[in-house]
Amino acid sequence: MTNSTGRRRAPAMSPEQRREMIVRAALPLVVEYGTSVTTAQVARAAGIGEGTIFRAFGDKETLLAACMAEAARPDDTLAHVAAIALDVPLEERLTEAADTLRGYLARMGAVAGALAASGGLRRDPRLLGAPSEASEASAEGRGSQEGAGRALSGREASMAATRDVLSGLFEPERDDLRLPPERLAEAFQFLILASGRGGSSPLTSAELVHLFLHGALKGGEAG
Repeated sequence: MTNSTGRRRAPAMSPEQRREMIVRAALPLVVEYGTSVTTAQVARAAGIGEGTIFRAFGDKETLLAACMAEAARPDDTLAHVAAIALDVPLEERLTEAADTLRGYLARMGAVAGALAASGGLRRDPRLLGAPSEASEASAEGRGSQEGAGRALSGREASMAATRDVLSGLFEPERDDLRLPPERLAEAFQFLILASGRGGSSPLTSAELVHLFLHGALKGGEAG
């Protein structure tokens, strides 16, 4: 007699889905432990066997590279910024964009900082780039300098994509702007990046945007 009350198996994951699930479980641990995190800790957090990690990634270093690549991936962040409604005031648009971009930079910085503090970024150049790039460099015997060049190209592409979506936020006010939306987007982007290097009391996003739009002088709002 069959047992009709038995548990139903969870749907099988594709290899890519399984890797994504493992990376999501690993990211908080990487922030906490850096390269000292163990595959056993990641397996417990993901609710899987440790062997599954090695089947998915091969070794811990490739998993760490995947975590860094995921933290640096701007897709979701840029989609959020691109979806900001254009019928709200420009100051509100830019404040939401600043909050979103600063959150992304903080998450990426937390992962990169944890890996760097534990020596990971210095020991393994693969942690500077995406995991697919890392695997190719290892398999084909390419030097770390070329890998760093690819990582730089990735960062430049990310910066350009960010400028594009920010430019769209300025577009409705094009006729009233002192500079084209593209130039203002670039300036605003660098302001956001610089704000992440602030001291113990950084400006809020609202303060940052207000300063960007109206300037430092009180009379700047009247122009």
